[in-house]
Amino acid sequence: MARRSTGKGGSWEWSRTAQTRRSMLQAAREVFSEHGFADANVSDVVARAGSSVGSLYHHFGGKTELFLALFEEHQAAHEEAAASSVAAAKKAGVRDPVELFITGARAFLEGSWARRDLAMLFMDGDGPPGFELIRRTRGREWVRQNAVLLGAGDTPMGRLTVSVLTSVIGEAAREVATCDSEDEARDVVEAAVALIRRFDPLTAPAPAPGPEA
Repeated sequence: MARRSTGKGGSWEWSRTAQTRRSMLQAAREVFSEHGFADANVSDVVARAGSSVGSLYHHFGGKTELFLALFEEHQAAHEEAAASSVAAAKKAGVRDPVELFITGARAFLEGSWARRDLAMLFMDGDGPPGFELIRRTRGREWVRQNAVLLGAGDTPMGRLTVSVLTSVIGEAAREVATCDSEDEARDVVEAAVALIRRFDPLTAPAPAPGPEA
């Protein structure tokens, strides 16, 4: 990648390099979404980006690295949107952990609709070798972050609850990404939120003890 420079020429070169990367990522997004990872060709990506195979390998190293760069950008967008939404809710005075979780979940699901082509691409299992492990590792980190947000203790019930709620959001994201319209996607989001509010053992009262033996 070109180095940033304080000179005018260096700034222009940096800008051109960033634009080349952006064009390649956009082209890769289109090609991968249309053909999947296995059937996508580097030649199709560079043709659509108006670049060259040499330039693609220079910036990304190959088809696998290009796919993973798209995945990282997609995840970063999710994380930024959720974190910003939760921070705004806290600033507005929201303190209930479940409501904060729902706020972050809404942002995540809205991103799944806005980038539904990528959401489906990364969910359908067609990725480079090792991608499934990367996705599972990211999923475990997502569960950990949700546990902190929900204030779930390190108990079997707490861990199970966070895992189930995280799975609800993951499955809702898949449904959102396959919706035919934004209104339909919005209905799925509201259904997921309603389910989360019903399934809230973190704040529900403990069950009454049974009769003593």
